[in-house]
Amino acid sequence: MILRRLLAALLHNPQLVERLSESRPIRRAAQLTAFALLQAQMRGQDAARRLRALAAGPVGDLGRRAARFRDTFVRELRRGLRDRPGPPGSQRGPGANS
Repeated sequence: MILRRLLAALLHNPQLVERLSESRPIRRAAQLTAFALLQAQMRGQDAARRLRALAAGPVGDLGRRAARFRDTFVRELRRGLRDRPGPPGSQRGPGANS
C-alpha cells in the first residue's frame, strides 16, 4: 500500500517524468514501440491491399466456378435419383400395371 502511494506520487511529479523521458532507456523503449507500431500498420495495409487485389481478380471467377459446380452437382444428383433402380421386389414385370 505504501509502495503504491510512493510510486503514484513519483509518477505524478512533472519534473521526474520529464527527467525520465529524457533518459536513454526510456527514449529507446519509445523508439522501439513506435517502430513496432509502424511496422504493424504497414503490414496491415499491405495485407488489405493484397485482399482487395484478390477480391477484384480471381475471386469473381471463383464464384462463377462454384455456381457451375453446384448446378452440375444438382443436375447429376437428380439424374442419379431418377435412373436408380427401385428397392428389391418393386420391379414391375410385364403384367404389373394392373
